[in-house]
Amino acid sequence: MNKFIAYCGLDCEACEARIATVNNDDDLRAKVAKEWTELNQVEITPEMINCVGCRIDGVKTPFCDSLCQIRQCGMKNGFETCRDCQNVKSCDKVAAIIGNNEEARSNLNA
Repeated sequence: MNKFIAYCGLDCEACEARIATVNNDDDLRAKVAKEWTELNQVEITPEMINCVGCRIDGVKTPFCDSLCQIRQCGMKNGFETCRDCQNVKSCDKVAAIIGNNEEARSNLNA
């Protein structure tokens, strides 16, 4: 599977946090921080917007690094992605992503 597909099926290559990190784009970091602050109703600073991808060795946003239950579960169980889990279609953790994102669902074939 493409190494840029996150455990949940999202495409990290298309993520603006990754794009900002790879391009060292502070303006994009500020834009993403503002959008994610409003979306998540928690303060996210531009300094937090550093990530190379969910399943790629390297820097992660604080959420992706230690707070994402989907990523933590996938790593704990040794899955490449949630696609490897027999419970992917009934999983409450990944449901919020694959229930609202056709591309993520397709990436997991869920």
